[in-house]
Amino acid sequence: MVKLILNIVALIRGLIVFGSMLGYMLMYGITRIVKKHNAEAAFGLRRIWINTIGLPVLNIHVEKKGEVYDKPAIYIGNHRSFADPVVVCRYLDAFVIAKAEVASYPIINKGAELTGVIWVNRNDKNSRKETRSKLLEIWSQGYNVLVFPEGTVGTDPTTLPFKMGTFIEAAQNNIPIVPFAIEFKSKKDLWVIKQFIPQYVYQFSKWKTSAKFYIGEPILDNDPESLKSKTQSWIDTNLKEMQKDWSEVF
Repeated sequence: MVKLILNIVALIRGLIVFGSMLGYMLMYGITRIVKKHNAEAAFGLRRIWINTIGLPVLNIHVEKKGEVYDKPAIYIGNHRSFADPVVVCRYLDAFVIAKAEVASYPIINKGAELTGVIWVNRNDKNSRKETRSKLLEIWSQGYNVLVFPEGTVGTDPTTLPFKMGTFIEAAQNNIPIVPFAIEFKSKKDLWVIKQFIPQYVYQFSKWKTSAKFYIGEPILDNDPESLKSKTQSWIDTNLKEMQKDWSEVF
């Protein structure tokens, strides 16, 4: 009986979350008729939705440590669940590089595109190259970029191997990398079902979601391999710290 009630709660939450996305997209589309689309407006819309709908409706509580860097940078972190961007983008205005598969998720895909998501097909060399070029262009215009270099969602205590592309661009162009780590308290928050709707119901058929979000200091290095190693080491160290009192997961 309790499980049934919690599943109903998850479904009600889903209706509110996805319904509100449609409403926000419609409102944004109407306002763009009289006012040109720009990144600041898109980020503002995303943050309003996260703070008024996303976090409260899904009942996500975040313990944050560290501050966002005051200059444009590439933010790099581990990937735990599809709730990660909701947690991170509460505090950070950034263009998000996301895998192309997410573009097939209805409603989410359009909302993501409106608010600053760049799709990359990690199995396509040309797509990866175009994304790296776009990353550099965005940063040079004064915006942050958010990257999950594992290329997938990790369920291990520490990070999976990082893809090198972002670190090559950062090292060659003297772009600061700001590492961050994100962890969740419940096993239900890990991406274990690997199908969107079943995973959503599984994850949010609990009353509360607890997350930790730690932000590090900027890292500069003209050697891509060294830059990757420093970034990954910081993230793994902080994941282990987060997990000390959250033994339910690992």
